[in-house]
Amino acid sequence: MTNTSVRELLDRVRNGDSSAAEELVRTYEPEIRRAIRVRMTDARLRRLVDSIDICQSVLAGFFVRTAAGQYDIQTPEELLRLLVTMARNRIIDWARRQQADRRDSRREVSIDDENAVPVASHDPGPASVLVNRELLEQVRNRLSADELRLMEKRSEGVGWNEIAAETGEQANAVRMKLTRALDRVAAELGLEQSRGG
Repeated sequence: MTNTSVRELLDRVRNGDSSAAEELVRTYEPEIRRAIRVRMTDARLRRLVDSIDICQSVLAGFFVRTAAGQYDIQTPEELLRLLVTMARNRIIDWARRQQADRRDSRREVSIDDENAVPVASHDPGPASVLVNRELLEQVRNRLSADELRLMEKRSEGVGWNEIAAETGEQANAVRMKLTRALDRVAAELGLEQSRGG
């Protein structure tokens, strides 16, 4: 995939093109899942969450943030690096939560147990999440008016410097404002684990 085709693909994703989302999933999901499996060394964690679950969570969060215009990705390598980093962070979040909960090992159920709850998610795949306007509408409803304006500008392709000039703020401050807003909303919607505590 070339730099131009990545930018075009992400523009199509940003505009809600489900075939672009499916292409992105087909291209990058195997690498994301491979990175997840390599990093999931704790057997207790593997019993609680599957690479498919983490991958879907990463892609759902990525699609929401892409639709919001958060990322300025130029190359296939940057995109893969971002997705793998998101996956690594998601694994760390799951491990921290598992450790913080200090689960009682007597409550754990073996995957081989016929009464076990299925680990793999039955939610629609990431491409379906992207075209699910309801999810995007939930994100919009949870943003303040300023955050929503910022998200809409980025979705329209307006650059950080241009937005900063309009608002009288620094480009990094504007970018961080959107990042923090999306972090908050993603945690509220359960798309990502909260970074706090």
